[in-house]
Amino acid sequence: MTPTSAGAAAGGGGNGGDGAGDEVQLVTFKVGGQDFAFNIFQVERILRYEAPAPLPKAPEFLEGVLQYQGGAVPLVDLRKRLGAAAPLREDTRTVILEFDGGKIGMIVDTVTEVMQVAAQAVTPPPGIVRGLAAEYISGLLVQNGRTIVVLNTNKLLNSKEKLALQGAT
Repeated sequence: MTPTSAGAAAGGGGNGGDGAGDEVQLVTFKVGGQDFAFNIFQVERILRYEAPAPLPKAPEFLEGVLQYQGGAVPLVDLRKRLGAAAPLREDTRTVILEFDGGKIGMIVDTVTEVMQVAAQAVTPPPGIVRGLAAEYISGLLVQNGRTIVVLNTNKLLNSKEKLALQGAT
């Protein structure tokens, strides 16, 4: 079944839809043994981990800054942000993301794959999850026995943290 026939079979009552397509591409990665993903449109590049230049008086979530394309990109350890252990390993990676009109680096345990899935397969988190400190979750994908948490990059830091980040860099 093609995406257009799937849409037609679904009844087509969506007022034309937004045309965003029926599939999404996700960059999947692991943090503390759990599978997570970013939408591929938010990911600029995946780099091998390099120790950042530390910043004095930086917020605890900010590891420092990384030299990238002639500028300094703030580097956040997503493992610490999500409350996971943060050992450095051979496959530790830095994911450079588009973030609030700029760029930010996120340290993850390992990048696993790029996958293309039906947009309908990414479901909103249940109400109880939304009520917790998980506003940064944009959806869940259950596939091949794995639950992949799709993150909303613009919600990974709250407004206070974004201000602290701007003040530190």
